[in-house]
Amino acid sequence: MIIHTENLKKEYEVGTQTVRALRGINLSVEKGEFMAIMGPSGSGKTTLMNIIGCLDTPTCGSYELNGTSVSSLEDDELANIRNKEIGFVFQSFNLLAKNSTLDNVMLPLKYAGFNKKEAVIKAKEVIEKVGLIDRLDHTPAELSGGQQQRVAIARALAMRPKVMLLDEITSALDPEVVGEVLNVIRSLNKEHNLTMIMVTHQMGFAREISDRVCFFNEGKIFEQGPPEQLFGDPQNERTKQFLHAVLDAN
Repeated sequence: MIIHTENLKKEYEVGTQTVRALRGINLSVEKGEFMAIMGPSGSGKTTLMNIIGCLDTPTCGSYELNGTSVSSLEDDELANIRNKEIGFVFQSFNLLAKNSTLDNVMLPLKYAGFNKKEAVIKAKEVIEKVGLIDRLDHTPAELSGGQQQRVAIARALAMRPKVMLLDEITSALDPEVVGEVLNVIRSLNKEHNLTMIMVTHQMGFAREISDRVCFFNEGKIFEQGPPEQLFGDPQNERTKQFLHAVLDAN
């Protein structure tokens, strides 16, 4: 087991109101598992991702990452785990516009203290994994949306993380290139036994690639299971309502 949370809660004070973003999350993720998280806006998905990614800390409850309790670590300790253990890929590519593919992917390696020769070797290895070795010198403007997202994936892989967090990574892409990114993600997960957690509203993407789907609502996990079960025969009424709404929107 690489991720384990018990009774994880997160509360925010907004004016005189207390926002209960997470209301007792018990979650375990096995090494190499691909888990998709779905649910309406404001259901706690992003809050959970931020805590798993060591960008935020819970109000109470416990969180273990690869056997290390991280719930109460100091900021510098969280930053160290974040840099070494976790890779982030977001909806916006966040690439440096004037930098080449190689330079964009080398960036986290430089920050981690690798010399240029080592950084180039490691960067080229992950660029090849995402199928862009022939685009090393291209800037983001010279790449398609799908290729830019693959550069972002390579950059997240550069430090060889144990967990990849993917936040709506296909939302900004044209439909015809979603499959291109899906294939890269699927191959990385299967070939390298890389644990992945993905927030998405796209049922097709979750169905095609995930081992398990978790449906979030009101800061809780309402239902979870294999995609064929959750999409084919959801047991929770709120899950059914959400999935019907997503289908109608598409």
